[in-house]
Amino acid sequence: MRYIIVGGVAGGASTAARLRRLDEHAEIILFEKGSYISYANCGLPYYIGDVITDRNKLFVQTAASFKDRFNIDARVMNEVTAIDAEKKMVQVKNLKTGEEYDLSYDKLVLSPGAEPIRPPLDGINSEGIFTLRNVPDTDKIKAYVSKFPNGKAVIIGAGFIGLEMAENLHNLGMHVTIIEMGTQILAPVDFPIAAIAQQHIRSKGVDLRLKTAVTGFERTENGLKVFMKDEMPIDADVVILSIGVKPDTRLATAAGLTLGNARGILVNDYLQTSNEDIYAVGDAIEFVNPITHHSMPTYLAGPANKQGRICANNMVLGNKNKYNGSINTAIVKVFDLTVAVAGVASKHLIANKIEHLVSTTHSGSHAGYYPGSEQMTIQINFAPEDGKLLGAQIIGTDGVDKRIDTLSSVIQRGSTIEELTEFEHAYAPPYSSAKDPVNMAGFVAENIMQQRLHVIPWSDVSKIANEDLLIDVRTPVEFTGGNIPGSINIPVDELRNRLDEINCHQNIIIYCQIGLRGYLAQRILLQNGFMNVQNISGGYKLWSACDLESKMSMRELA
Repeated sequence: MRYIIVGGVAGGASTAARLRRLDEHAEIILFEKGSYISYANCGLPYYIGDVITDRNKLFVQTAASFKDRFNIDARVMNEVTAIDAEKKMVQVKNLKTGEEYDLSYDKLVLSPGAEPIRPPLDGINSEGIFTLRNVPDTDKIKAYVSKFPNGKAVIIGAGFIGLEMAENLHNLGMHVTIIEMGTQILAPVDFPIAAIAQQHIRSKGVDLRLKTAVTGFERTENGLKVFMKDEMPIDADVVILSIGVKPDTRLATAAGLTLGNARGILVNDYLQTSNEDIYAVGDAIEFVNPITHHSMPTYLAGPANKQGRICANNMVLGNKNKYNGSINTAIVKVFDLTVAVAGVASKHLIANKIEHLVSTTHSGSHAGYYPGSEQMTIQINFAPEDGKLLGAQIIGTDGVDKRIDTLSSVIQRGSTIEELTEFEHAYAPPYSSAKDPVNMAGFVAENIMQQRLHVIPWSDVSKIANEDLLIDVRTPVEFTGGNIPGSINIPVDELRNRLDEINCHQNIIIYCQIGLRGYLAQRILLQNGFMNVQNISGGYKLWSACDLESKMSMRELA
């Protein structure tokens, strides 16, 4: 049996290694058009930023180590240029010698990955403009930025890689500008989470420009000029294009394989393409999302590694191991904050016409009486009928990773917010509270489902009518320090004795700092004959962050 794998890194390399563990006697040939079989591509920005100082630590396996340990024929600098699916042959070009040759296969695996998007802008191929996708890109960027220790860097695109590059170049002493055409950073998260991160980025002295389109570049004797629509050009020493990636489907298309709506290689539950002898894994494939039920690609190393294992199982043992899809669990360090996401954001649920409710909570990373506790913000999206968890997003400084992993597991299994309320966590004051942030998110969501808590999103505050009553139930000191315009201050601890000041026929909107006191105030009013009472989800903390970012966006548009 001869297995041929096209492409290494996460998907291809993991497939090859699993194949060998399952079949000691098979012939396994892995073709990689680059020089490196398996490397930590998620670590590349941190090597550029000198967080990772030893370049060799980026490499998981080499062609030689693959041969020694797994007896796999890993051929670097060999590009598969064509596939004859009918004859079960691949055409290969040795990029070092120029030699071309054909090779037959019994089963073929495509793992070509994705390629960076480079729009056809004037001057985009100028010196000093880079994309970051592989080790050679990394080496070029690292060597180039070393010439400008206090220079100017422009990052175009505010996705995961763009933000990691912004932080690492900033840490090298460069002045960083981030240009993003969208209305927020980090497209997979909803605006409230992005707004908190955006404020933090700006606090670091980074020039963050949203709703801004780059129109071209010009190389001058002093460096680069970056041109933008409706704005003055800015100078740069280095530009990093982080606009996004697209599946590399050139081989698959030429071979007549079926592509999906998102233009990835369409695979079935067994990671099999439209040709039964050709499988595919990694960034190039498209599969059905388990929540939206629409096909999509995902550009994450975790799913690619798992796909490789499943793919190898199915090729050797028969199609018995189903791939259940990815819910796009991801995490990113943004300076001192961590942002994490799993499942589907509210805005994308709306786009897919999926009914859901949203709850936002703020909780301490561990017990408040133990030093160093920091608040994290958790937003969860869930089905109104049965409470099925559809998405989760977290931003904070400490403990974000373990909470998103818990929520990801719940989403992946199709479980509900009821599980969050009963989730049993390891508790000691340095690590959590008796009621973990995951529990608190579940409690609040359960109250919303059972209509014990009626919430409105921060975005609806601007729609509050003049005849409605807006009550701040925080302390007078907090109220004086900042409040939502038009609100009156009745602290929750005084509310029972001041009910006669409130008109029971008015619509009443309550808020506190993070939502808890607002909920308590709402319960008091509802049980004292006040019928129309709502609480602002996430409290003043969330509203103020979102309102500030919204106003900044409006100024940028003006």
